[in-house]
Amino acid sequence: MIQLLFMVIFSEMAVIMVLTFKTPLRKLVIMVLDRVKRGRGPVIVKTVAGTVSVVMMSSVYSMMKIQKRWIDDEVANPTDQVLMAKNLLEATLMGGSLFLALMIDRLHHYIRELRIRRKNMEAVKKQGRGFEDGKPGGSDEVKALEERVTTLLGKIKQLESNLETKTKEMTAAEAKAVALKKQSEGFLLEYDRLLEENQNLRNQLQSLDQRLSRSDSKKNT
Repeated sequence: MIQLLFMVIFSEMAVIMVLTFKTPLRKLVIMVLDRVKRGRGPVIVKTVAGTVSVVMMSSVYSMMKIQKRWIDDEVANPTDQVLMAKNLLEATLMGGSLFLALMIDRLHHYIRELRIRRKNMEAVKKQGRGFEDGKPGGSDEVKALEERVTTLLGKIKQLESNLETKTKEMTAAEAKAVALKKQSEGFLLEYDRLLEENQNLRNQLQSLDQRLSRSDSKKNT
């Protein structure tokens, strides 16, 4: 385990040295890292890093248990001392390997960003030189771009006018909807009033019927 961790750390240090200095090997290392970061590579790398982190935390936990046993017993036996040194070395090596892996990832990212910026700067310089030389192709491209910009501005104005028209139509529709809502509310109030009047009339008719029935009964007697 410790020998493997030492090999990993030395390999990571070698990769960092290769990425730091501009050598023919740097292109090869960058190509390898590009392929590693594609497809399932990031998932595998994260899985390995998570496993190493868990093992490192286990070593730290073992050291804490040994230290607690020393405090309780007030005596440090040789076996615990050997285990303490072994766990400390393993945790240190695993932490160092994770840190160096992070450094490799950041160096690769910065190198790629620097290359992209350099390519963009070179493209801008070439385009500027083409404009300065007054090439016909460049002037034609400029004219085409100007015509395209003019066309786009006309489309934008047309869209703005359409948007203004649609906004006015929506405002008018909203006003109509509000008016219809108020009218419907008035109809509902009128309907409620008519129902109430109808109920009152029915009550009055029932009272009249009762009075008439009572008067008829008295006459019959």
